Amino acid sequence: MQKLIAAVIAALLFLPLALVHAQPYPSRPIKWVIPFGPGSATDTLARIAGQDLSQSLGQPVVVVPKPGADGALSALDVKRSAADGHTFLYGTNSPLAVVPNIRKEPPYDVMADFTPVTFLGDNTFFIVVHPSLPAKSIAELVAHAKANPKALNYPAGNTYALVATALFAVNNSIVMHSVPYKSELDAIGDLLSGRVHLLFGTPTVVLAHVKEGRLRALATTLQERSPLMPDVPSFPEAGQVKLPIGPWFALVGPAGLPREIVARMNKEMVAVLARPTVRELMQRQGFMPKSSTPEALAAYMKDQLAVWKSALKVAGVEPQ
Repeated sequence: MQKLIAAVIAALLFLPLALVHAQPYPSRPIKWVIPFGPGSATDTLARIAGQDLSQSLGQPVVVVPKPGADGALSALDVKRSAADGHTFLYGTNSPLAVVPNIRKEPPYDVMADFTPVTFLGDNTFFIVVHPSLPAKSIAELVAHAKANPKALNYPAGNTYALVATALFAVNNSIVMHSVPYKSELDAIGDLLSGRVHLLFGTPTVVLAHVKEGRLRALATTLQERSPLMPDVPSFPEAGQVKLPIGPWFALVGPAGLPREIVARMNKEMVAVLARPTVRELMQRQGFMPKSSTPEALAAYMKDQLAVWKSALKVAGVEPQ
């Protein structure tokens, strides 16, 4: 009888733990940490996908901007979170490929500290200039820069813009100065006022200003024209070689994320990114949604670490 009572007591003690583990996933709101601030392209895109995902999961998806340190702050937040499937990094190439290559002592190991879930897609960038600049094409911009050495400067609000512009300068044998900003949104005001001259910018931030004549678009970094600005030439049409880097997005969780949670989130996100309504809203932002398997994303992330290491070296960006 004593053994039976002891067994019953033990079962009752473990019952709450068993009930916790029996809870369906997700059991509470999902947190998506993003590396840029409110109103950024990343913020807009995460909210589009998150709203649709919320309906599928039956739990809200909360977008949490955590800008700073080239996206490292957002990545560290996710790295330190519990591997229970309720916190993810809605990340970009900045924290996932750049930070490990521009820090002498990287704050994390991308391949060891995160669990790949799915690729999300690629973003469009346009080269825009202030209307006071006497350049209505990329060729005229390059000619002006050569005729006025070191006279042009550009805001660096994210690592892709910084490195892409530096590579553009190297490829065209021109010299321009970068001016650091916390974000693209912080930089746009100075571009509109003419304090800085050109920007590799996202449609989310620059499109309205171009349409209203406050900025002039010279080209898109895409290999073909963008439907958002069909009159603006692509990089090849503007006589430019394809840049080795590109702006991309991916969803990752902390290390040790259970396989069943990875599979569930991957399945749900593949469905979200395939929905016509979601795709249309994202494409209006210049984003090209594209999902993948977790394994394919892992291989891509590993490749991108090498690609960005080489690109940063060519651009003259030294680890700090």
